[in-house]
Amino acid sequence: MVTRAQLLDLGFSDDAIRHRLAEGRLHPKWRGVYAVGRPELTREGLWMAATLTCNGVLSHSTAAALWQLRHDHGRIEITIPPERKSRRAGIVVHRKHAEATTLQGIPVTSLVQTFVDISTTLTDDQLEAAIREADTRDLITPDKLRAALDGRRTAARLRKILDRRTFVLTDSALERRFLPIARRAGLPRPQTRTRVNGFKVDFYWSDLGLVVETDGLRYHRTAAQQATDRRRDQAHAAAGLTPLRFTHAQVAYEPAHVRATLAAVAAHLG
Repeated sequence: MVTRAQLLDLGFSDDAIRHRLAEGRLHPKWRGVYAVGRPELTREGLWMAATLTCNGVLSHSTAAALWQLRHDHGRIEITIPPERKSRRAGIVVHRKHAEATTLQGIPVTSLVQTFVDISTTLTDDQLEAAIREADTRDLITPDKLRAALDGRRTAARLRKILDRRTFVLTDSALERRFLPIARRAGLPRPQTRTRVNGFKVDFYWSDLGLVVETDGLRYHRTAAQQATDRRRDQAHAAAGLTPLRFTHAQVAYEPAHVRATLAAVAAHLG
């Protein structure tokens, strides 16, 4: 892609540009923006053309597609500074100050800015999926994304969702929250922070043969940490125990689910 201004800066005259347009060596896409050599464009070529014609950066859903957080739905969204005006057919233009970078050579909003932008239009499930995708692709971890939002007044909803994923309780606070849930599920008081099969466990009911672990995401997200968790669970299962896991966020925000699960498992174990 190339703009008319870039061609003029390279020394091409108006006549030279018109000649190349007539010969089919330049193909207009938007006003003052041309594809070089052939008219067909890749998705990325079209996005680059959009940034050039608006003199802006990819943003919102289009930026999310470029970052591979979500599928491309064909919508082209561009952000330009608020003092600038631009209107192009087929392009949704947003006017505001935005953090920007380049990805695959294309100007685009930063990853954090992209998350802030899409958080205003996606459902909670869609936003959770985008967060998981960024984590899976090693673009950013949920806790680092949460830390990057401090001080941003427009990111309240995204912060709330991330707080549920990065929530971690201290041992004492965990016990204060979890033990009443277990009591309401009909379970007696468990042993806490004791060693079972060579591992320190959070909660243990020896009469039921039930081990409950509560995971904070930031401490259990890597492959090595997850492999350690699996070995712990396998050791308990091999010893005839039932291992059960909840996240700290489930204990804090979904106590009804935790209680129902504990009650069902306890009933099964007799």
